[in-house]
Amino acid sequence: MRFRILGTLEVRASGGRVTPASPRQQRALAALLLSPNSVVPVERMIDALWDDEPPVTAVKQVRNCVSALRGRLGEAGGSIVTDGPGYRLRTDADDLDSLRFRRHVAAARGLAGQAKLVDAVEEIRNALALWRGPALDGLRTTTLAGRAALLDEQRADAVELCAEWRLRLGETGEVVRELTEFCGEHPMRELPHLLLMRALAKEGRYAEASTLFHGLRRRLADELGVDPNPDLRRLHEQILAEATPSAPDGPEPGPVPEAPPHHPFDRAVTQLAEAVTWQWRAEAELRSLHRPQPIMLRWSAARRPGRPALRGDLDDIAETFAALPVRQLVVLGDPGSGKSVLALMLTLELLRTRAPGDPVPVLLSLASWDPRREHLDRWLAGRLADNHPALLNTAEYGTDAPTRLVLGGHVVPVLDGLDEMPADLRAAALDALDQTMGLGRSLVLTCRSAEYEQVTRESGAVLSAATVVRLEPVDRQEAITYLTAREGAAQDRWLAVADRLRRDPDAVLGRVLRTPLMVDLARIGYGRPGADPGELLDVEDAGVLEGQLLDSFVPNAYAQVPQPPGRNPQTSPSGRYTAAQATRWLGFLARHLERARSRDLAWWQLYRAVPVGTRSGLVGLLVALFFAVTGRLDDGPVLAAVYGLSFGGAASATHRFGRPPEPLRTELRFAGAARKFAGRFAIGAVVGVLLGLGWSLATGLVVVLALVFGLVFAVHVWLAKPVDASRVSSPRTILRNERTGAIALSVSFMVSLALFDGMAFAFTAQTRFLPVLGGRYDVALGIAAGLAGAAFGFFMARRVGAACYGLAGAIAGGQVFPAATNPVLPVVVGACFGIGVGLSVLVTRAWGNYFVHHVWLAATGRLPWRLMHFLDDAHRRGVLRQAGGVYQFRHARVQERLAAVSAEVTAEE
Repeated sequence: MRFRILGTLEVRASGGRVTPASPRQQRALAALLLSPNSVVPVERMIDALWDDEPPVTAVKQVRNCVSALRGRLGEAGGSIVTDGPGYRLRTDADDLDSLRFRRHVAAARGLAGQAKLVDAVEEIRNALALWRGPALDGLRTTTLAGRAALLDEQRADAVELCAEWRLRLGETGEVVRELTEFCGEHPMRELPHLLLMRALAKEGRYAEASTLFHGLRRRLADELGVDPNPDLRRLHEQILAEATPSAPDGPEPGPVPEAPPHHPFDRAVTQLAEAVTWQWRAEAELRSLHRPQPIMLRWSAARRPGRPALRGDLDDIAETFAALPVRQLVVLGDPGSGKSVLALMLTLELLRTRAPGDPVPVLLSLASWDPRREHLDRWLAGRLADNHPALLNTAEYGTDAPTRLVLGGHVVPVLDGLDEMPADLRAAALDALDQTMGLGRSLVLTCRSAEYEQVTRESGAVLSAATVVRLEPVDRQEAITYLTAREGAAQDRWLAVADRLRRDPDAVLGRVLRTPLMVDLARIGYGRPGADPGELLDVEDAGVLEGQLLDSFVPNAYAQVPQPPGRNPQTSPSGRYTAAQATRWLGFLARHLERARSRDLAWWQLYRAVPVGTRSGLVGLLVALFFAVTGRLDDGPVLAAVYGLSFGGAASATHRFGRPPEPLRTELRFAGAARKFAGRFAIGAVVGVLLGLGWSLATGLVVVLALVFGLVFAVHVWLAKPVDASRVSSPRTILRNERTGAIALSVSFMVSLALFDGMAFAFTAQTRFLPVLGGRYDVALGIAAGLAGAAFGFFMARRVGAACYGLAGAIAGGQVFPAATNPVLPVVVGACFGIGVGLSVLVTRAWGNYFVHHVWLAATGRLPWRLMHFLDDAHRRGVLRQAGGVYQFRHARVQERLAAVSAEVTAEE
């Protein structure tokens, strides 16, 4: 049996390919193959099988997984043996490609040592031919990735050895071709750049060699703050010396430009360009926008005095934009005409052709901008911070990098969907765009034709310097070509449709199939085997036909089809959702967005899908439960009612009238936090001492409280801003970071106040200062508790929280009840009180707020329990697209249709 890990994981036997039955079996086999003939401990197997926290039954599941894997491999399964603390896979060098690779490289080195370079090159090329992609491509968990990266490094070393030996043999042309691609894949490796510079210099291509050096020098300065190594610098000086006398008949070469000085802000611009490229390139690939035969998007602009009429297609829009006297472009079109696709492809092409120092095109949806409340530049800076939160790190990128990027002209806003803004804001938005961009700043804006003409006609607002282009309807022959592109011999199914489009282009079918969206939906819906495109001819109303095509989109996207073997579950759609489920859940989300007049599906705004009374009641009831239990254990049902109503009411009122929580832009980091840790610890210790003394606790207990509160306050310094601006925020990363911060804050308050309340209940000296109501209430304690509650509430929700929790603290904190007589009771009371406090903090954070309302919506059947998994799956299927930290429906018309159908179904029920 042969095993291959230099690329995707493959297992081949004499009878053909063998595929492990599950991703977990694949990871277990990969862990064994990365350490062939060596014992792999069970602990390492567990780490390989679970990226997140392993279950308590992990050891048993590993045993079951290995047993199942043995059965899957048949006779070869006996090569997996139990050995001491783990498992070992016995294999020969001929049966594992990584071992054969190492054997070829060792032989090549031996031949080179004997001065047999031709044989050495042949041997090492045989080694490199074993590679089919990155080691364990598509299967890397955290544990597997580190060991697989070692194999990738060995491949890179082999490529460099091969290039060096071929240079000695004089094969410069082949070296240039191979190393040019390799240096693009490894932009920070110095040795291949040195070898490529030598090859270029030997071919007399001195300018290219110098450009290559300066590109590497700039990247090293930006990323690491260092210069290239001395060998590279000496080679560059030698190339310059050789190049100067080589052109006596031509113009004197000018001075070679030096790399720009290393500066944090320069690095922010560079990493922003990389991040935006990765973000939208992935979206283009996911949406198959680079298909061999896409629908051709053609556009035209009206003739203007003194200028020729502009006309072109998707391929030359970027060149046209770059040639405009003022780089401001408005793209108009009918619904579904491809405006968003053009904006995306224009963004990618501008990034591809961007020269150092040029501004970075950033594609954004306009739906979330309110021009009456927020200046355009402030909104742009805010969106940059949302999508790239690391830009807020002052130490890495300077002060307020997002705002400086916008105001400094380092960003080209590509603003998609003026028509998606509320109708009453469009005129104000267009006017603000004209004023802000009036100084010649670059801009791209898309809008539906009718909405743009209406707003310009009614308000007179217009982008005076912009060139306006309109997307043209899809040509009927191009529509026919697109519909039949993948049919082959079966294209006869489309003959009736093609004939109708040719004979009567103005009929219902011809009018509907004039936009790329409808043509694409027709092919998706009727491209499946067994589907009859002739059904499109039976509909006699354009609106009905469009609705029929839109309604077919989600069911076709969720059609149950067999999955190929070796499918990567991290990048492939899941089979767990039916079309009916997806239609119901997506319809609910679409209605939620339509009510909010938004296109951005942000998980932290999901609470808006729940009526305000319901959501405030949910939060209040959840918090009241644990405080009521605390009061009941303290002194009976009366105190339970006081505690539950006061703190539950405070939570409910804070949630209803307070500012909606936004996600925390944080990640765990320990380096460089010692000084801040000490300062926060001191503040927390002072708070603990004051609380202990206020409730007349013994000295030892006061010290304990000081230590606990000091640690609670100090650990928050580990929640730092992310550093790497090249990492694009996604809904999952934002949720993960917010969950980390929210849980850390909640647990810290829960532990500290649970300890304090338990100690106060068990060990207070029962000092009474200003008792009233027959001794049931102490005014002094009420004031102290009210101030503490106000500080607590201000931390959570500013002024609204301070007022609500200050009042709750004053009501509940002044209640007088007897000290505990049972030694276990203070522990239980403290735990309940702490959980109530922790929940109060949690629901004021974005993740806690999301969690509560998501559970409610899932329990009532309106959303799935694993919502983020469902949304990610919809993204993979092309139903949703990802725009930074939010999802959006693939097209506004899809959202509108789903919302309308969902509303009709709900009304019927």
